Amino acid sequence: MRTVNVIRYVLPFREGGSVPALVEADDLGLYVVKLRGAAQGTKPLIAELVAGELARLAGLRVPEIVLAELDGALAASEPHREICEQLEASAGLNLALDYLPGSITFDPVVAPRPDPVTASRTVLLDAFVANVDRTPRNPNLLVWHTQLWLIDHGASLYFHHGWSPADPLDGVSDPFAEVRQHILLPWAKALDAAAAHLAAVFTDEALARIVEDIPAGWLGPEHGFSDEASHRAAYLGWLHARRANLPLLLEEATRALRV
Repeated sequence: MRTVNVIRYVLPFREGGSVPALVEADDLGLYVVKLRGAAQGTKPLIAELVAGELARLAGLRVPEIVLAELDGALAASEPHREICEQLEASAGLNLALDYLPGSITFDPVVAPRPDPVTASRTVLLDAFVANVDRTPRNPNLLVWHTQLWLIDHGASLYFHHGWSPADPLDGVSDPFAEVRQHILLPWAKALDAAAAHLAAVFTDEALARIVEDIPAGWLGPEHGFSDEASHRAAYLGWLHARRANLPLLLEEATRALRV
């Protein structure tokens, strides 16, 4: 995973729990950065990284995810006091997604409609990571150059907000009944094939690579684990166990589709 240095703060997007903002980096690219200094800390950033890279592994379109080094001095360019304070608190390594200029929010009433493969893989991916934010109210889908792109996975992996080493598999057997509200469920006509695909591509090696990309500074004893290694191992163990529950997720999604 690449690391870029933020050189210019452009403007805030005044929505989202991780206080996203548009920034320019030293590679001259524009990125939507998620700030570690926001109220929920690094948890949404970890969820964004893990769920976003799982989506990419599943063959879905996700803007490039990078690590973004931010100098707290950039806060001087922001007149809004609350955002200024969060920029100062976010000095160091944050997470950012490549900005898709000209993209628009997906509207199920307007073409292009998602194909069954994309819809089915997205539905099961979101069930896998327990993403409650892909609904008609908050689709977190963009249309860019006629293609569907997945964004904003910070609400995924809900279990880790109250996680502890005493229960490292919390939520792993949740069938994710919220799939009934998924915005792409009506087009998810290839769920069986999607489940088989996820089971095939979510290999031990692939899951380990994604977990290894979590920065060390986002893990550790302050989250209840004894050290970074045990915290990282807990994420990997949860993903392995969740993969074993793919049949449960498929059953729930299939039931929801038939209702």
